[in-house]
Amino acid sequence: MPTKKKIIYSILIVFAVIVTSGSAYAYHLYSTAEKMVDDNHESTGRENETSKLRTEQVNPIEDNVSILFIGIDERDPFEQSRSDALILATFNKAEKSIKLLSIPRDSYMYIPEIEKFTKVNHAHAYGGPLASIETLEEFFQIPIDYYVRLNFEAFVDVVDALGGIHYDVPFQISEMDSNDKADTIKLEEGYQQINGEEALALARTRKYDSDIQRGIRQQEIITAIVSKATQLSSVLKLEDVLIAIGDNMRTNFTFQEITSFSSYMINSSINIEKINLEGTGGYLDNGGWYYQVEEQSQQEITDQLREHLGLPAIYNTNDLTDSSPIHP
Repeated sequence: MPTKKKIIYSILIVFAVIVTSGSAYAYHLYSTAEKMVDDNHESTGRENETSKLRTEQVNPIEDNVSILFIGIDERDPFEQSRSDALILATFNKAEKSIKLLSIPRDSYMYIPEIEKFTKVNHAHAYGGPLASIETLEEFFQIPIDYYVRLNFEAFVDVVDALGGIHYDVPFQISEMDSNDKADTIKLEEGYQQINGEEALALARTRKYDSDIQRGIRQQEIITAIVSKATQLSSVLKLEDVLIAIGDNMRTNFTFQEITSFSSYMINSSINIEKINLEGTGGYLDNGGWYYQVEEQSQQEITDQLREHLGLPAIYNTNDLTDSSPIHP
């Protein structure tokens, strides 16, 4: 065989091996992810898994949808403890955009499960994900289609599986780790690479600023994790990410529904907007400390989220003048 043909055949064989190996790896990842989601699937108990604010069941491939991310400080992701972090995300298919709303854990809201006002993070302890969903649907008047509940072990392991993330630490900190061992996480101020335990400490701490700033940090850290996970260099780490999530997640997603979000992840121009509630903190007559969301902020964000989901606004925000906290 002429030398030129030998070179061409050699190149084709090497290329074929690479493609075949890549396909095998992709199939392995696909199968691993499918099994993980199937194993961790958990129904909310709603009919057809559909919000009462929807007229029909949604399809993430075609529709704008919302997801509630629930972070709990428990080893067991089935545990109905108080939620430690709540982030509501809306996804718009046409715009390929995401809005992230961090909800202060001490926000004073009506909990339908117990028919009384208290802190929003108590809802999960009273009725799990469905109670949290119904509380926020009542407050914002938007349908919440899906939820993902993760414990802190998953958070730490995912960041470590990605090789850490880069983050601009806003202040020097000395915090406990995920096992509540005091002063084991120490960070200096400035832009740096942080590991899972350090990212968790930054996401959890409230003693250096406020609950609102804590929410902003959580949004920024999630954005950094998504950015790192979608980098080409992270492709070979995805199996480690799946293993890290493992049994530490519960969701009402099916695997087919989750795969429909791939269009957001592969779109380099995707826009992630971080929004936050405004309000004031203080003690009420019952002696408890609560964060009371300003009515104007609640109404403006309600309309933002509804419009992002393709639903009509229900408030005329231009006419809002009352910024008093919401109360019974």
